Amino acid sequence: VQLQAFGGGLVQAGGSLRLSCAASGRTFSSSAMGWFRQAPGKERGFVAAVNWSGRSTGYADSVKGRFTISRDNAKNAVYLQMNSLLPEDTAVYYCAARARAEISSTTFSYDYWGQGTQVTVSS
Repeated sequence: VQLQAFGGGLVQAGGSLRLSCAASGRTFSSSAMGWFRQAPGKERGFVAAVNWSGRSTGYADSVKGRFTISRDNAKNAVYLQMNSLLPEDTAVYYCAARARAEISSTTFSYDYWGQGTQVTVSS
């Protein structure tokens, strides 16, 4: 599976962005997908994940109620809708795919990674 994330940018606090991740590879529809982020000087951390069907999702506590992950298997794509953005959401956001169908919040559970897209939230 090859992944390409896009949709990042500069937004004011309280604003919204929608990240997209385009996937190639015939195993996409059977793969759980996740979004992670890494701020300068910090480790890469879990943001959200969705299982193979889209029916099961998980979120980091810091983004619950503000971010929504979804997927479209017909388009080989996964999305992260980010609302009510805060300056602390500033980071490089990565999409990732597992070789398994169910979600996980740990980086080492994911087998494929995209190149990342920068999200900057100004105060």
